[in-house]
Amino acid sequence: MSVQKILGDWKKKQYKPVYWIYGEEDYFIDVLADYAEKNILNESEASFNLTVFYGKDAEWTAVINACKRYPMFAEKQVVLLREAQLMNAIEKLESYVEEPLGSTIFIIAYKGKGLDKRTKLHKLLEKNADVFHSQKIREDKIHDWIITHVKEKGYAIGSKAAILLEEHLGNDLSRIDNEISKISVNLKEKKSIDEDDVEKYVGISKEYNIFELQAAIAFKDLAKAIKIISYFESNPKSAPIQLALPSLYAFFSKVYTVFGLADRTESALKPVFFYNPSALKQGMAAVKNFGFPGVEKIILLLNQYNLKSVGINDGGTEGASLLREMVVKIFV
Repeated sequence: MSVQKILGDWKKKQYKPVYWIYGEEDYFIDVLADYAEKNILNESEASFNLTVFYGKDAEWTAVINACKRYPMFAEKQVVLLREAQLMNAIEKLESYVEEPLGSTIFIIAYKGKGLDKRTKLHKLLEKNADVFHSQKIREDKIHDWIITHVKEKGYAIGSKAAILLEEHLGNDLSRIDNEISKISVNLKEKKSIDEDDVEKYVGISKEYNIFELQAAIAFKDLAKAIKIISYFESNPKSAPIQLALPSLYAFFSKVYTVFGLADRTESALKPVFFYNPSALKQGMAAVKNFGFPGVEKIILLLNQYNLKSVGINDGGTEGASLLREMVVKIFV
C-alpha cells in the first residue's frame, strides 16, 4: 500500500477494519494519522466516534475496549493509536486484531522499524490489516519528491528553487513540507515557486548558500567561496557548519567515486550525481580541477574539520572561521 492509495480509499469512504502504519519516515505516518483524525469523520460524528490514544499513556485494555464499542449516530468509529512504539504490552492487541469489528476503523501509527516479525501480533497485522511501511526517501529521490509534492499542492517549482530547499533542509520531509506551505500561503495569485520566493519566505539566500559554496570550491573560485563564508559569518543561521560540512562531504564523496570508474563521460556520471545537472557540472569541474590527490585531500580536511566543529582538537573556534580556514587549505 502507498500513502496515495490509502488516502484515495479514505476520500472515497472505503475503509478497512485495521491499518498498520509503521516505519522510519515519520512524515508519511503523520500525514495518514492527521488525515484520519481530522477528515474520516465529520465534526458531529467525531464528537462521539473518534478516540485518540498516545502509546506512552495508553493501556491495552482501554484501546481494545474502545475498538469494541459500536458507533453512535454514524456508520463507523475511528480509534487512532499514535506513537504506538511507546506502548507497553502492545502485543496484547493481538486478540482484537485477530477478530476486528467491521464498524471500527483502527489505525496503529508506529514510528520505527516495526515489530519482531516472529511475533503473533506482527503475523496477524500482516494477515488482517492494510499495511503501509513508511520508508525514508533515498537521497537521490528528494529533488523529485519536492517537485511532485509542490505539484500536489497545486503549484510548480523551478529546479534551482528545489535544489535550494534540498540543500538547506536535507531529507527532513516535515520541514520541507512546512516551508513549502509557508511559501504557498504568500504566493497569492502566483502559481510557481522560484528561488526568489525561497529566499524571501524561507530565508535561504539564492547567492550565499551551501550549494553555491560547493560550486565555488568545485570551480576553484576562492574569492567567491570566502565571500559566501563571510555571509554565513554575518548570518549564522543561514548555514551552520554542522549543516555545511555533511553537505560538502556528501558531494565530494560522490566526486571521489568517479576516480574508480572506467567511463568518466558525462552520460556515465549522471547516475553518480543523481541526474542533477548542476551537481553533475560541479562534479566534473571538481574532477578536472583537483584530480584524485586533491579530492582525497578535501575528504580528509572535511573529516578533520568535522571533528574540530564538535570541539575535538579545537578550543571553540567559530564555525565560519573553521570553514574559512578549511577552504583556504583546500586551495593551497
